[in-house]
Amino acid sequence: MRELAKRDDVIGLEFHVDYWDYIGWKDMFANPAFSKRQKQYVSRLGARYTYTPQMVIGGRVHAVGSERDTVEKHIRATRDAARVHPPVTLRREGEALIIEIGNAPVSGTYDVTFVAFDKPHTTKVRRGENRGQTLINANVVRELAVVGKWSGKAATYRVSLAGKKGDGGCAVIVQHRGPGRVLTAARLPFGQQ
Repeated sequence: MRELAKRDDVIGLEFHVDYWDYIGWKDMFANPAFSKRQKQYVSRLGARYTYTPQMVIGGRVHAVGSERDTVEKHIRATRDAARVHPPVTLRREGEALIIEIGNAPVSGTYDVTFVAFDKPHTTKVRRGENRGQTLINANVVRELAVVGKWSGKAATYRVSLAGKKGDGGCAVIVQHRGPGRVLTAARLPFGQQ
């Protein structure tokens, strides 16, 4: 994930789940909402069970995160399968994020989802399965919220950043409800205007 998070052609986001907390070490970034989101993906994508490290690529497929060749193959296939890319621009105005999505020939309504993430973290694991390990995380998601609906016509959304966690930046994901397939996405590292 650290490598993917550095790339310009991928928006790599870590959604930490809480269902491993019982084994002796509580993940300080875990969120029950992220566990629920993963379970929705597992159901929708026809996986046999919930697992980590799981990567969901474009809301279309999943793979074991450590299987680099498989992940890269899915990234290429997902990019090739995406036929519509409505333009999305993000800009910060003070304590607000302005999201602009252009016109595109689509059918149906899509969720416009806001995500705020942190700069990289280094965490020493003191207990549990990874005891003694040092984990380096990139783009740890701290906020997740559907901020609107989009159905093909140009639209502008305003999101207050006041009080939101996430010191690394933000992203906007336009995807089928569920969570479903990602139609398009954009990111804005904080520090850029």
